[in-house]
Amino acid sequence: MDDETYIQLLLTDSNLPTGIDNLHNHAHSALPFTSDAHTLVCVLSESAQIDQTLAALTTLDRAYESMTLNHVTRRASTAQGTALLTLYARAFALSSTSKVIPTLIDSLKLAVRRGETHGHLPVCWGVLTAALGLSLSRTQHLALFLHARSILSAAVRMNTIGPYLAQQILLSDVKPLVDAVVAECCDLRSGLLMTGEENIDSNLDPDEMTYATGPASTWPLGEIVAIRHDLLHSRIFNS
Repeated sequence: MDDETYIQLLLTDSNLPTGIDNLHNHAHSALPFTSDAHTLVCVLSESAQIDQTLAALTTLDRAYESMTLNHVTRRASTAQGTALLTLYARAFALSSTSKVIPTLIDSLKLAVRRGETHGHLPVCWGVLTAALGLSLSRTQHLALFLHARSILSAAVRMNTIGPYLAQQILLSDVKPLVDAVVAECCDLRSGLLMTGEENIDSNLDPDEMTYATGPASTWPLGEIVAIRHDLLHSRIFNS
C-alpha cells in the first residue's frame, strides 16, 4: 500500500471532523478554497516564504468567512478546521520530512488563537492534506466523500435511515455522485490568488469568469434551513 493511500485511510476515520452541508453546494462554495490552500502549501519550500504563505491563507480564510452567511456553518467550520490543525500538530508533525510546513501550521494555529484569522474547515483541510503529501485530486475526492458521509451519518442519528442502508448508499450511490461533482468543480478556485496574467487568456468577461471559475452558493434553501438550527427545541448535533 502506498503512503498516499494509507494517509487517505487515516483521514477517513469517523472520529475526525467532517462537513455539514449539501454535497453540491459544499463543492461549489468550499472546494475552491481547499484547492487554493492545498496549492499554497505544496509550493512552500523555504522559511522565507512562510509569512507570505500565511498571509495568503489568511486572505482565503477571511474570504470564506465573509461569503458564509450562515452562522451555524461558520461556527462548525471553524471548530472543525481548528481541530484539523491540532490533529497535525499532535499526531503528524513529528514525522514530517519538511521543516517549514510544521512551522507554517503552528503559525496558522497561533493566528487562529489570537483571533487574527478564523481557521475554517475548507482552508485547513487543504493545508492538512498538502502537509501530509496527498495530491490535490485525492484531497478533493476525500473532502466530498467525507461530506457525503456526514450527511448520511446525520440521517442515521435522526433515525431516517439505518446504518446498513447508509453503508449501502455509500458503496453504490455516493461514488458516482462524488465523481461527478469533483469533475464539475475540480478546477474552481477562489480567484483571490490569480494574477492578471492568468486572466488574460479567458474569453469570458470578468463577471462571467467569476461565475464560471469562482466559489458560489448553489442551495440557498439549505442555508436558510441550517440557520434555524439554533431555534430548534431539541438539538441532537453539537454544531
